[in-house]
Amino acid sequence: MRRQVLVFLSVCCLGSVIGQVSYVIPEEMAKGSLVGNIAQDLGLDLKRLKSGKARIYTRDSAQYIELNRERGVLLIKEKIDREALCRQTTPCALHFQITLESPLELFPVTVEITDINDNAPVFQKDEKRFEISESAIIGSKFMLEKAIDPDIGLNGLRDYTLKPSDNFMLKLHSEPDGSKKVEMILQKPLDREKQEHISLVLTAEDGGEPQMSGTMQIHITVLDANDNAPVFNKPVYKASIKENSLKGTLVTKVSASDADKGSNGDVNYVIGNGMNTVSILFVINEEGEVTLNGPIDYEKEKIYHIDVEAIDQGGLSDSSKIIIDIIDENDNSPIINMISKSGSISEDSPLKTVIALLSVDDPDSETNGRLMCVINQNSHFEIKSTSSNFYSIVTDSDLDRERASQYNITVTCSDEGVPSLSSSVTLTLQISDVNDNAPVFERSSYEAYIVENNTPGLSIFTVKARDADWNQNARVSYILEDSSVNGVPVSSYVSVSADSGVIHAVRSLDYEQIKDFKFCVKAQDGGSPPLSSNVSVKVTIQDQNDNPPQVLYPVQTGGSLVAEIVPRSADVSYLVTKVVAVDVDSGQNAWLSYKLQKATDRALFEVGLQNGEIRTIRQVTDKDAVKQRLTVIVEDNGQPSRSATVIVNVAVADSFPEVLSEFTDFTHDKEYNDNMTFYLVLALAVVSFLFITCLVVIISVKIYRWRQARFYHSNLPVIPYYPPRYSDTLGTGTLQHVYNYDTCRTTDSRKSDLKFGGPGTQNILIMDPSSGTMQRIQSEKSILDEPDSPLEFRENEADAENTTRHTSSTTQGYIKLEPFSFPPDYIGHFIFVILV
Repeated sequence: MRRQVLVFLSVCCLGSVIGQVSYVIPEEMAKGSLVGNIAQDLGLDLKRLKSGKARIYTRDSAQYIELNRERGVLLIKEKIDREALCRQTTPCALHFQITLESPLELFPVTVEITDINDNAPVFQKDEKRFEISESAIIGSKFMLEKAIDPDIGLNGLRDYTLKPSDNFMLKLHSEPDGSKKVEMILQKPLDREKQEHISLVLTAEDGGEPQMSGTMQIHITVLDANDNAPVFNKPVYKASIKENSLKGTLVTKVSASDADKGSNGDVNYVIGNGMNTVSILFVINEEGEVTLNGPIDYEKEKIYHIDVEAIDQGGLSDSSKIIIDIIDENDNSPIINMISKSGSISEDSPLKTVIALLSVDDPDSETNGRLMCVINQNSHFEIKSTSSNFYSIVTDSDLDRERASQYNITVTCSDEGVPSLSSSVTLTLQISDVNDNAPVFERSSYEAYIVENNTPGLSIFTVKARDADWNQNARVSYILEDSSVNGVPVSSYVSVSADSGVIHAVRSLDYEQIKDFKFCVKAQDGGSPPLSSNVSVKVTIQDQNDNPPQVLYPVQTGGSLVAEIVPRSADVSYLVTKVVAVDVDSGQNAWLSYKLQKATDRALFEVGLQNGEIRTIRQVTDKDAVKQRLTVIVEDNGQPSRSATVIVNVAVADSFPEVLSEFTDFTHDKEYNDNMTFYLVLALAVVSFLFITCLVVIISVKIYRWRQARFYHSNLPVIPYYPPRYSDTLGTGTLQHVYNYDTCRTTDSRKSDLKFGGPGTQNILIMDPSSGTMQRIQSEKSILDEPDSPLEFRENEADAENTTRHTSSTTQGYIKLEPFSFPPDYIGHFIFVILV
């Protein structure tokens, strides 16, 4: 959309700035389309538009443009058809005014409507028939009907084409009104014997984008003889007629002659305009007299162009144009429109205060449309002309409400026509008091309650304030003061109706997020300057049961199995576990109760109604199944109540292997997809590897720490270990002798012991410098073979046979370990932990 904005500013005699704003828009814009930002173009802010009650004033009743005061823009109110509005008149424009009050201001606005190519050329008739003599000479002219295209400019009618063009060609002649006369010229002699009937297609095209066209069929019947065409004695006829002339009034007379005799010399006259208005308003008879056939109005059309054709019996024709000027008469009284007025003004208003703006129009022309306006004999007011046809009524003296509280002001406007016509309008003006009282609220503070999860826009309550002043000064508006609630503007929570003081909830409130909040409402009167007062409002949110209980324990996991273990020796009221749940609601909505919904054996367990404790009802027996599955439902006390369920797995067993076997089967019953199985196997392999690695490291560390310990016999599993013997073979170290010692370690630390032997050199490792290896030198009597050696400790022979001993020397840290194993129970526990 192309839009141009021209802004002209001038200063009127009142000292107020009146801006001339012009816009250019295309026709056929959709309803609600943007015309222009009038606030920005006039240099006004939105507050001024609202406080001044900005509105559009038009001289006629039709309004195509509307003003959006909230956004300060002009919008399309009704779709505009330029052809219906202005027909062929250019430029086509809408003229209106933007008016403001307090103070009263007037801003003329012009919106020019540009043409778009929305109309195709149209012929009045679908076909035209000619009877042409075969003796018609080359160059004979035949007048064709002009097409009608309501569009103008490039979108208007541009060209004509005629097909086929064997015998005839087209010739266009420019007319004074800008149109084109279309003639069909014979360029090849006709021969009735060869072709008696000829069909042609006349196409009219416009210059729009996309191009549009219309067609008319031309049927020609070839006759004999008539070789002379009629000829008008004038190419253009001019005439004039007064508006409001009676029907049948003679406008002018045209004349055409034909050199032929007889019937070929008889001439008939027809009006060739395709425009319906012309063919309806004017008629022509056989003598060529053009008479008025309908009412004409200078204010609607000032000039008419009529195309006249003279056609003889042989079908030959000539054309001429008649230009008719309409003479204006003083037939319209001045039209007075009250653009804006003040119903009342304050008694302390300064001199020259504008109380009304008037527009006065007279559709007549020249002296018939010249106007003069006067005010009745009232010394307190005067009328001034602000611009062409616009007037303002201003105060001319001080006003005193105590002397007169009301004035009736009559304005009379007359034109200069003969006889003169006039119109009058009367304005009633009230005198009001000054604003000296502020609004007062009915209460010093307000408190309201609202249930959470309310519908946005719900009315909460109403604040009310009264003003002792009169009329506008007592008109109270309510405004929500700027403040914040937990860092969020209070306007996000509530809004106040400016007129009624009704407080509405802007959004749904949540008790769990905010319990209450405070804000202030200001009551402001309509005085100038306005007076105001504030009141504090507290809104308390009431809880609603909108949250179900949340189970904190036991945690429900999807990938692993968690079970509570109950020994088979458990007695009555044995505490298995406790279901822990919370509810974010408050009051009775957060009171929770626990119920056992389903159980593998309902006779074995019960759930505490208030505390959620799961206890045994009876003594656990060996017949009770290892796997017990309980479904506990947690309900709140709201209306209606909300609930949550939790599944508790209980294992009735005394040992881990028993639990492991049962729950391993249980977990194997679940179906897992291939990817999950792969990840579980991979995780198990990694955990197993880490476990074995840690186990080796721990054993190594413990062996290193136990290297000086000795063996004791014990019924518990024994892990034998013999630390090395150290020797300094080169005599440079700190150990100058070989020390032998035995250690005995058991799983019971109270029965472990360490025993040192005497120094000796019976079994040592020697470094061979030539080979770089360690060599063992054994004496004649091994220390281990001596029954009286202090390194040997035995309680009895049987124990000695079951005891494994190791002797080693470590200059380079060489240690030999014998295999050992963990008790079966430890391995079972470890595997169970990994599975879980």
